[in-house]
Amino acid sequence: MATYNIKVNGSSRDVNADPDTPILWVLRDKLDLVGTKYGCGIAQCGACTIHLDGKAVRSCSIPISAVGSMEITSIEGLSEKGDHPLQNAWKEHDVPQCGYCQAGQIMQAASLLKTNKKPTDAEIDEAMDGNLCRCGTYNRVKAAIKTAAKIN
Repeated sequence: MATYNIKVNGSSRDVNADPDTPILWVLRDKLDLVGTKYGCGIAQCGACTIHLDGKAVRSCSIPISAVGSMEITSIEGLSEKGDHPLQNAWKEHDVPQCGYCQAGQIMQAASLLKTNKKPTDAEIDEAMDGNLCRCGTYNRVKAAIKTAAKIN
């Protein structure tokens, strides 16, 4: 075990963890930030997507020892009141079905909109490729991203 001082959702936090513990499990088990979900464990489904220094990454495949001074943002840190334009658009378009993948979908979409304020359909498809939804809400996801882009 080692002690890591990490910045999560704007706050410095000390956590004790094995160096190879994935960020996902540090968030969920050590910090009680359970919005980030475990999906596949091999960075293929996107359910565990968070931001690391503003970039969308799969938290199941990055060990806590690799974080260093980078800032982690989980779905809980996207907005204080859950009113980020994407979160509002998700509600407006009734995107969630089972909801399991939604935090990862929103975090991936937020990363896209941070770098591309007006993405085309093709750019949305490319950015969201790899974020899987068992319920097949891909058309709703795309519509919500387009709505959020108008607000953002």
